[in-house]
Amino acid sequence: MTIQIANAPVSWAIYEFSDIEQKYTYQRVLDEIAETGYVGTELGPWGFLPTDAETLAGELEKRGLSMVSAFVPINFLDTDSIEIGEEQALTVGRLLAALGASVLILADDGGKVPELVAQAGRRRGSWLSAADWDDYAENVNRVARRVYDGLGLKSTFHHHCAGYVETPDETAHLMDRTDLELVGLCLDTGHWLYAGGDPLKAVKEYGGRINHVHFKDCDSNIRQLAIDEKLNYFQAVQAGVFSELGQGSVNFPDLVTVLKRLDYDGWITVEQDVLTDDLDAPRHSARHNREYLRKVGL
Repeated sequence: MTIQIANAPVSWAIYEFSDIEQKYTYQRVLDEIAETGYVGTELGPWGFLPTDAETLAGELEKRGLSMVSAFVPINFLDTDSIEIGEEQALTVGRLLAALGASVLILADDGGKVPELVAQAGRRRGSWLSAADWDDYAENVNRVARRVYDGLGLKSTFHHHCAGYVETPDETAHLMDRTDLELVGLCLDTGHWLYAGGDPLKAVKEYGGRINHVHFKDCDSNIRQLAIDEKLNYFQAVQAGVFSELGQGSVNFPDLVTVLKRLDYDGWITVEQDVLTDDLDAPRHSARHNREYLRKVGL
């Protein structure tokens, strides 16, 4: 499999957060993903796209799209409720497996701890203790094992600003404690840079453990403004910290070169987290982002 390029409902401001209004029908989002040049999509929040496999397969097929993966946020720190997280992952995983996807994206149930939301992009080191990390990683392994044993899907973990796994140090704590045969790394270039890391160094460091990639740009000037003005995560997103590809500070040409050198053959999903009132802006950005990636070899 060569590298293929997808987009995702989040680029149309379709979030899992209940207090953010969804402004688009799923039909419009899928139409615009296809017409702007992508060949795959992620699922988005559970219930945005049809959850009946036959119905969703038909919607994808008529647009020439593949189902790539899905983002499943789970509170891995709370061992008492991890069974709920397992069932969420299995529910989403069954749909993905039925549609031919090969990887499930696990993530922290972020955006719900006020201190983490407030300090996104400004944190360094690790928020959790070593004992917390042991518990957290054990629960990630547990869910990933259930998903693999039950469905044959490998998991990948998405570091994310405003969650417990935000910084490069926090990502390292988790990767060091999880089973590399079960849990890969979903590298999100925009979140990595926003959290103070260098995405190019991350690709070189984690190499073959990266089994899914999100291409997102990050405007360093707006990031610095967010730091100086102490904007929280959502305020920074609304201010445009995640720019169109090529407009920010992520070195995509070199990233593409290194990924190809590593023989990466998974999906790259373009994401541009936005909060906008301009209903046409996501489509224009999606087209720009696809054209940009063609220029850098994808």
